[in-house]
This record gives sequence, structure tokens and C-alpha cells, in this order.
Amino acid sequence: MAPIVRNGDNGRELVMARWGMPTPPGYLRGHKVDRRVTNIRNPTSTWWKRWEGVAHRCLVPLTAFSEPERLPDGKSRPVWFARSDGEPLAFFAGIWCRWTSVRKLADGETTDDLYGFLTTEANREVGAVHSKAMPVILTQPDDLDVWMNAPATEALQLQWPLSGGLLVLTEVLNSST
Repeated sequence: MAPIVRNGDNGRELVMARWGMPTPPGYLRGHKVDRRVTNIRNPTSTWWKRWEGVAHRCLVPLTAFSEPERLPDGKSRPVWFARSDGEPLAFFAGIWCRWTSVRKLADGETTDDLYGFLTTEANREVGAVHSKAMPVILTQPDDLDVWMNAPATEALQLQWPLSGGLLVLTEVLNSST
């Protein structure tokens, strides 16, 4: 569970939601539980398109985030990043939905508010650790407003890596930590 900011009936609201959007049905064949999709790379695909409107967009507040660094022995360890400009807060561009599914066998079927965030190609800092992708990070008030209010064609233009130099590596944790 984590806080997200979403558009509500009376303006923006802060609510708790579970990380992990529903998995496309083709990937669930033969599985009893939906393990979730945490990162959304192609929000215009048929599966994600239903949630591209402003009613399903959200901002996920962050002060730091981690990406896994693959070690030579095959293990991984988290490497943490934060803003380099001294500002404490940024936001992932995300989408949310209310969904009924079995996420844990012990819990059975539940209805939950779920969220995931958009990813894009990695910038210089993140790419040095995790070259595959990074979250779409928004830091400017105008970009937050575009993400939360603009038509999808305009909002999805924000799906780019944060400019080089705007993130700093803050901590590397040992794999045993």
C-alpha cells in the first residue's frame, strides 16, 4: 500500500492504493493468482488504453526510489536514487483502477484500488545501474497539471526520462541487507 494523488469528485485527493495493476488476461492462463504489473511501458496498448483518461491518472509521491543492480554472481541489490537539486519531493506518473481479482490465495477475491507507473528508457544515472528502464518522474508543477488534466495525447508526451544530472545515487545496499 502507498499513497497516490488522483482526481476525485471534489478535486485532487490523496488515497492509499496497492502497487500493481491487473495483469493482461493472456499472461494469467494457468495461474490462480494475479501477481500484478507494476511498470507500464506502453500505455497506448489495448490493455492499458482503457485507463488513459484523466479519471484514471495518478501521481505517486516519492522522495527516493530504487532500481535493482545485477551483480556478477547473478544476485541483485537495490541502488537508491533521489533528486540532485535538494528538493525532497517528486512524483511518478501513474495510472490507477479499481479491480476485483485474486491477488493472494489466502485472501481470496478482493476488490482493490490498484496503481502502477509509467516507465521509459533509462537516463544516464539510472542506466549505469539498470539499463532496461526507469520510472517517468515529474518534478515541475506544470508537468503535474498536464499529467492530471490534459488529453491523453498531450499527457503521454511526458513519458521521457528525467534529464541527466537531475538524479543522484544516494545509497547502495548489500544484497544481504
